[in-house]
Amino acid sequence: MINIQMIGTDHSLAPVNIREIFSFRKTIGAEAMEKVKEYPGVLGCIILSTCNRMEIWVHAEPGVRVPLYEMLCQWKNRDPEEYRDMFVRREGEEAIHHLFYLTSGLKSAILCEDQILTQVKTALKDAREAYCTDSVLETLFRMAITGSKKVKTGMQTSMANVSAIEQAVREMKARGYSFQGKKCLVIGNGEMGKRSATALMKEGADVTVTVRQYRSGVVDIPAGCHRIDYGKRYELLPECDVLVSATNSPNATITAENVKALHIDRDQMYIDLAVPRDIEAAVADLPHITLRDIDSFHIEMSEEMEERIRKAKEILDAEIDEFKVWYECRDLIPKVQQIGDAQAEEAWWRMGKTLKKLNLAEENEKMLHDAATTASGKVIAKMLFTIRDEAGVDVFRRCLEALEG
Repeated sequence: MINIQMIGTDHSLAPVNIREIFSFRKTIGAEAMEKVKEYPGVLGCIILSTCNRMEIWVHAEPGVRVPLYEMLCQWKNRDPEEYRDMFVRREGEEAIHHLFYLTSGLKSAILCEDQILTQVKTALKDAREAYCTDSVLETLFRMAITGSKKVKTGMQTSMANVSAIEQAVREMKARGYSFQGKKCLVIGNGEMGKRSATALMKEGADVTVTVRQYRSGVVDIPAGCHRIDYGKRYELLPECDVLVSATNSPNATITAENVKALHIDRDQMYIDLAVPRDIEAAVADLPHITLRDIDSFHIEMSEEMEERIRKAKEILDAEIDEFKVWYECRDLIPKVQQIGDAQAEEAWWRMGKTLKKLNLAEENEKMLHDAATTASGKVIAKMLFTIRDEAGVDVFRRCLEALEG
C-alpha cells in the first residue's frame, strides 16, 4: 500500500476565520515542513496553503502513521479538540484521488478555477527549495499537475475560467452594479492583486494600485492603472467606490478604527481576497460599507458543467492509474536501465566487423559509440515499459527477471 497521508481543511469544512488560523506563509511553511520531516519514518513533506485550503502531505515508510493534525495544532498552539471536526485525513488511494481532482479545480470553491494549478506548482517548488520533498511526493504532484493540464487540453475550453475577483465582478453585475467610471483601489500587487486590477479595468473602472515605497521604482503594475504608495491608502479611500485587498501581509491592511476616523459618507464595497484576511471584520459594522470575503463567491452547477466534470474525471482516473503503475514499478527502473545499457553494448559489439571496415578515427568512433548505445538503450527501455503498460506489472517483472538471467 502507498503510504501517502494528508490532513487538511478547506472552504467546505471551515469558514475563513478558522482557515486563516491554520494558514502558512512561505517561510513559516518551510519551517513546518522541516519539523514534520523530522518525525521518525517521514520521507517527504509538502504543505499546500491557499485562500481556500490548507493541507499537509507526507510520504512515510511502510507502517508509519504520522500524527499530522496533532503536530499542526501544536505548531499553531491550538487545542486539537476544538477544531478536529474541521479537518479531514486521507491516506493511500483516497489521498491520491483527492490531489488529482483538487489540482484540476474540481474541489475549488469556484469550481474548476485555474488558480489552484499554480498554487499546487508553488507548493511543490517551495518543498523542493526547503529540501523537504522526496521522489514519491515529487512524482505524485508532478503527475497531478500534468493531469490537470490534460484535462484543460482535453476539454478544449475551460469549465470556469474565473478567479474570485472575476466571480465577484460577475455577481455584482448580475445585481445591477456597474463598474463603469467607478473609482477602485487595489491593495496588493501580487498575482491576485494584478488580476483584480485587470478585471476591474476591463469593466471600465478607474483603478489605483498600492505599491510599497521602497519598491515603487521597480514594481510593474497592470498597464492603465495609477499607483500610490501603500502608506497613502487611507488618503485615497474616501474617494473610492470599491476597495479590493489581496496581499500576503501578516497584518491587517485596513482597520476598522482607521476607516471610522475617515467619516465616509458614500456607499462602498470592500472585497477581501486574502487568507489570513486583510480587512478587519469590524469594518462591516461601519455605515455605508459592505464587506465581502473569499467565502462569498461561488458558481452554480449546470448540466453542461456536470458533463464536463464527468469527462474530466475519466481523464484524471487514467492519470491516477499511471501513477500507481509508476509506484509499483519504481524499484525496477534501475533494472530497466541496466538491461538497456547491457543490450546496447551487445549491439555495439555485434557491429564490430562493420565498424572496422569503416576505419574511423578514434574520436569519431567514440562519438558513434556514445550515440548508438544511448539510442539503443532508450529504444529497449521504451519496449520494456510498453510491456508493462500493455501486459501488466507481473508480466513486466517476469520479463525483466528473464532478461537478467
